[in-house]
Amino acid sequence: MAHDHDHTDAATGLPPITDDDLDRDPLTPARRPLWVRLLGLFATMVVFVIALELMGDGIKAIGRGSFDLEGFLRTATDSPLLGLITGILVTSLVQSSSTTTSLVVTLVATGTLPVPSAIPVIMGANIGTTVTNTIVSMGHITRPDEFKRAIAGATVHDFFNWMSVLILLPLELLFGVISRPALALAEAIPGVDSGGLGDTPFDQLAGWLFESVLGENGWVTAAVGLTLLFIALRYLVVFLKSLVLGRSEGALDRYVFGNPLVAMGFGMVLTFMVQSSSVTTSLVIPLIGAGVLTVRKVFPYMLGANVGTTATGMFAAAIAISSGEPEAVAGLEIALCHTLFNVFGIVLIYPLPFVREVPIRMAEFVGELAFKNRLYAVAYVAGLFYVLPVILEFIF
Repeated sequence: MAHDHDHTDAATGLPPITDDDLDRDPLTPARRPLWVRLLGLFATMVVFVIALELMGDGIKAIGRGSFDLEGFLRTATDSPLLGLITGILVTSLVQSSSTTTSLVVTLVATGTLPVPSAIPVIMGANIGTTVTNTIVSMGHITRPDEFKRAIAGATVHDFFNWMSVLILLPLELLFGVISRPALALAEAIPGVDSGGLGDTPFDQLAGWLFESVLGENGWVTAAVGLTLLFIALRYLVVFLKSLVLGRSEGALDRYVFGNPLVAMGFGMVLTFMVQSSSVTTSLVIPLIGAGVLTVRKVFPYMLGANVGTTATGMFAAAIAISSGEPEAVAGLEIALCHTLFNVFGIVLIYPLPFVREVPIRMAEFVGELAFKNRLYAVAYVAGLFYVLPVILEFIF
C-alpha cells in the first residue's frame, strides 16, 4: 500500500484517504453502501445539532434566576463601547445571537432601549455568536493536524466580524451609515403581521429532553450536550472522510463551495431555515478539520450565515408590529440595522482581495499557534469571549 501515499491530495495537501484508513473504524467501513454512510451522516448531524441546542439550553438554565439578561442589557449600554462588550459577553454566555438580538429588538420595540444604544449590542452579538463554532473546533484538540485546520476555520468568522465592527461602528457613530437607511426602510414598510417560523423540530426535541428527561437541570443538560457534541463530532469526521473517497468531495467543491456566491447563498438559506448561525457554521468545522474544505472555501459560507441569522430579529420585530407596540417601528429599525450591518460588512471587506485576506491570514496564524501549543487556543477562547469582556464590564 506504500504507493497510496506517494502523492498528496491537491485540495488538502494531505495524503489521500484510503479504504484501510476508514476500515479501522468499525462503524463506517469504506466498503459499506453509500446509502448506509449517508444515513449515518444524517443521524450524526441530527445528534450534533441537538447537542448544540442542549448545550445552549443548559447554559441559559444555569444563568436563569442569578443572571437577569433583560435588566443587564438595559443597564450595560451606557456607551457604545460598553454596549459592544455587553453584546459579546451576553451572546458568548447564552451561545445564541438570536436570543440576544430578539431580546434587543423587543426592548427597542417597547421603548425600553433606544436605537443608538442597541446598535453596538447587535454588533457585539455578531462577534459573540462565533464562540460556538470555536468551541466545536476544540473537539479536534487531540489530533494536532485536524485541530490546526479546524481552529483556523472557526476563527476566520471571528476576525471578519471584528473587522466589520472596527470599520462600521465608527462610521455609524459619526454618520449613521446603518441607522439612517434602516430607519428609511422601516418607515417605508407598511406593516408586517407574520409571527415567524416558530421552533424547529430540533428545538422542540431538545426542549422535550431538557424538560422531561433531564429535569430542567442546567448543569446536567450542559454536560449531556457537551458529551453528545464531542461524540457526534468524532463520527461526523469519520462519515465525511468515508464519503470523500469517491466523487463526493468533487461534487461538494463544484456545486456548493466552488463558487463563493453559491457558498454564500447556501450559508444564508441554511441559516434562515434553522434560525441559528451557530449551528450552520459549526456544521462545517468537521469538514475543515477533516481536510475536505479549506478556510478560503468556507469563508463566504460563513458570511452568508451572518446574513441568514438576522431573520430571527426580523421575526421578533414582526411580532412587535402585529401586537401593536407603540415603538414597533423602532424595533423593525434595529432588526434592519442588524441585516444592513452584515450586508455592509460583506460589501466592504469581501470584494477587495487584499482586505479579504486579512481575516483569513489571522485565522491561519491562530491555527499555527494552536498547532504549536494547544493552550493558545484555549486562552484565545476564554480570553476573547469571557475574561476580557468581564474585565472591561467592571472597568467601564
